Amino acid sequence: MIFEIIKGQGYQKRIPLGNGLYAQIRRTEAEKLVIDVPYQGVYGLGEKFDSVNQKGKTVETQVIEKFCNQGNISYCVTPFFITDSGLGIYIKTGKKTVISLQDEIICEIPKEAEVTVFTGSIGEIIQDYVGLFQKPKLPPRYAFGIWVSANHWNCEADVDRLLAELEEYRFPASVIVLEAWSDEATFYIWNGAEYKPEKSKEGFSYEDFDFRNSPYWKDPKGMIEKLHEKGKKLVLWQIPVFKGMEPDRTSEQLDLDKEYAIEHGLAVLNKDGTPYEIPEGNWFEGSYIPDFTNEKTREFWFRKRQYLTDIGVDGFKTDGGEFIYSKDVLFSDGTDGEEGKNQYCQDYINAYSHFITEDQVLFSRAGYAGASGTPILWAGDHQSTNDELKNVLRAALSSAMSGILFWSFDIGGFAGPLPSLDLYRRSTQMAVFTPVMQWHSEPDGGQFRELMPGAEGNNERSPWNIAMAYNKPEFIEEMRYWHMLREALLPYIYESAQTAVRESRPMMRPLVFDYQADRAVTDIEDEYLFGDSLLVAPFMEEDQTSRKVYLPEGKWHDLFTGRCYEGKKWHESDRKSRLPVYIKADAMIPVDHNGKTIMVKGDDTKDIF
Repeated sequence: MIFEIIKGQGYQKRIPLGNGLYAQIRRTEAEKLVIDVPYQGVYGLGEKFDSVNQKGKTVETQVIEKFCNQGNISYCVTPFFITDSGLGIYIKTGKKTVISLQDEIICEIPKEAEVTVFTGSIGEIIQDYVGLFQKPKLPPRYAFGIWVSANHWNCEADVDRLLAELEEYRFPASVIVLEAWSDEATFYIWNGAEYKPEKSKEGFSYEDFDFRNSPYWKDPKGMIEKLHEKGKKLVLWQIPVFKGMEPDRTSEQLDLDKEYAIEHGLAVLNKDGTPYEIPEGNWFEGSYIPDFTNEKTREFWFRKRQYLTDIGVDGFKTDGGEFIYSKDVLFSDGTDGEEGKNQYCQDYINAYSHFITEDQVLFSRAGYAGASGTPILWAGDHQSTNDELKNVLRAALSSAMSGILFWSFDIGGFAGPLPSLDLYRRSTQMAVFTPVMQWHSEPDGGQFRELMPGAEGNNERSPWNIAMAYNKPEFIEEMRYWHMLREALLPYIYESAQTAVRESRPMMRPLVFDYQADRAVTDIEDEYLFGDSLLVAPFMEEDQTSRKVYLPEGKWHDLFTGRCYEGKKWHESDRKSRLPVYIKADAMIPVDHNGKTIMVKGDDTKDIF
């Protein structure tokens, strides 16, 4: 529950937490919040790649873009944390806070910030925290199918090839993501389209574009209709910029949009009234950025993109947003860069969340307080290494403890040389048991070649390209099993998604979320609950076939062998099992079997999977 909201300085109170425990909270005149509370685990603070339990660390809540190996840096942060002793704290501010999580917790906070104090179980506190913001949306059922993506798909022929490969190799897919679809200038016009540029707040209609001479897209509307006929949905990449173009490229429509934006105050400004530009050396340097605190900006931005929805585009991948590098900028709502550094990305995502329909989906990287209302968050850019697989699992579980309901990552990693066969295998296995299962890859040769060269040749992380790269054709069939297992589990996954929204209960969460009183789970960050009935302990080491698994109270059945295990104990997983996944002994889960939804319990699953 919300115990109290601290609005001023000089606060001091002893707060009961239950079980004979208390927290002593003081808010001093020196802009500090001092908390004396008994605890072993402290969680939340956003998507943390370094650790799920942040005890012993000092955390700066700043949204920062970093390419791979993020460490203690994150695209998605929030000034909210929970202790395993039943105390939750949310600091209401867009400004940076510094939170030292030692035996005594000390938070450096702005003097004007309100502090909400929560007490209760971890689940109750997260539910109350999520309730402070816009209600989470339930993504459409198709969003829980399999997503496929590769940055180098940039024409209709690539989409046709992908569809043919999916059919040839007999792989299911629900969503196709196109990143390199646009003119890479406006980010709302299909590459190769001919049209008459206009300086206006009004958007184009599809009929305004002529694709007869396009070497890329011949008929986007017809292509989308074909995808829908085949049961596929289309998601398009977005970036929140009025782009600073490369020296050898021009776009008349972009120039007109920039002029209109400057004349009507649609861009974030410097304090001298000039448009703010992303500084040199950063992603999209030289670009202006739209001010989403301004209603006129939102109106302009989405009128330009309305025709995409009209022709059947099923959603957007809202990348970027970590673009505030100066304190000396001004937003339409009166805030400055000190708050905008964090708040900008969430304003951007919220604007898209309000734009999409119930049948569309949003897939976003950055976020701040209130990111629980973002339909789906994904973990951003990661290298194809084993350490990065561990990093993204920690990110998933800390995101859950920050109120993120639906989360995803790129199977096998996004960047650098191709993953090993075993890393790809283990990433795929884990992805089956995450809210959204997706494979994706950076451009051929690498997004930042000088920093981290990518694979030579075809960089795609499709199962068949991985198999061909290693000359292991049998690997395709092995990966098909896991993709088909995902399809079989969709009834359970969608039922769990509905529960997640109804109860503000993340689908994928650490054991401490449900078993808070069990001291054995305080620091477990390589196992998790997937929905209410499954426990997943993915293989985290190369060529691993068995591992130590802690099972909480109750009885648990191995999903693949049916073997029953006693809870509140550590076990060595069964080497005969495909993966350490367990179903509660008393649970019945819906699965798709031979085209029909049936209910199965733990000792039945060995005959199904």
